[in-house]
Amino acid sequence: MASPEVVGFDSYAAMLPSTVKALEQLKSMDRKGLDRVNILTILRGGLNYPLEEACHRSGIMLSDISFMSCERIIRDGVITGLDVKYEQTHTEPDCTLLIGDIIASGATLKLCLKHFVDRFRANGHSIRKIIFFTVGGTKAIGLMEDMTAEIRTFWPDFEGFQCVFYEGCFTVYEDRGVTGVNIPDIDFGWKGGLITPEFRKYVADYTYAPALLEKCIIYDGGARRYKIGEHVEEVTAYWQDLLAVADGADYTAFLEEKIGYSLDTGYEQWLQLNHYEPSARMYGIYASEQDYLACLASQNLREICLARLGQISNDLDKYLDN
Repeated sequence: MASPEVVGFDSYAAMLPSTVKALEQLKSMDRKGLDRVNILTILRGGLNYPLEEACHRSGIMLSDISFMSCERIIRDGVITGLDVKYEQTHTEPDCTLLIGDIIASGATLKLCLKHFVDRFRANGHSIRKIIFFTVGGTKAIGLMEDMTAEIRTFWPDFEGFQCVFYEGCFTVYEDRGVTGVNIPDIDFGWKGGLITPEFRKYVADYTYAPALLEKCIIYDGGARRYKIGEHVEEVTAYWQDLLAVADGADYTAFLEEKIGYSLDTGYEQWLQLNHYEPSARMYGIYASEQDYLACLASQNLREICLARLGQISNDLDKYLDN
């Protein structure tokens, strides 16, 4: 997901194998067998998640699919509110609910879940547990813990959440960042998160483009698959904004912000900061990451931005309306 050039059906297909594996594992662990589920698709971010097909491949029967639209209201780069514009909900007794969505601040998920739970209660039905798939951040954990406690006040047998993070548990920017171009509570970062070793290795081995410097690892999920023109414009706008401030930016501080630690961090401290256990494999990832950072540090940010804009233009201009 570090490459925003992956769009349309390909972005959906990229998530399918891992989703199937996770469902098969969760099914084997479930005391009731996880034979029937209800999917809640939160528009637009949830549109990339291949839950229906993954259930089919995992031998899990669908009771129904519910839909809910919850969109951010953003003014001058700041989230000012949320709006549920559309819903089609199905409830049933003792439901196992599957959701796939991007979690940044968690506000969208919180609003949608409260709304959805209210529909179950109004119909005299209940939710047994919620299985959540996400490319998301650390704020998901506190949100799900709080909601579990709240839901158990009226459904004491609620089993809670099982959350599957694809690439790791990211953090979100609290301000506009070193360069001033990031959006608080929306853009992802690594510092303070728990990034999977596989994802770190992928980024460090990714020679086509400086994946670490992307806007926030992912862009809006729905636009990336169904409104590709909007997605391309957002990707391009980020690199254009970064180009505009490149000459005055503290490039070293920018790299440290993106990687989540000082560039002179040693192996033992790197393990502690990223919550890893020492091993030959982890040292190899650390060494590869250090080589990658050294390569990035030797480059010029302006030249990186210009090259990136050229790559995006070559790869994605075909999706734009002329």
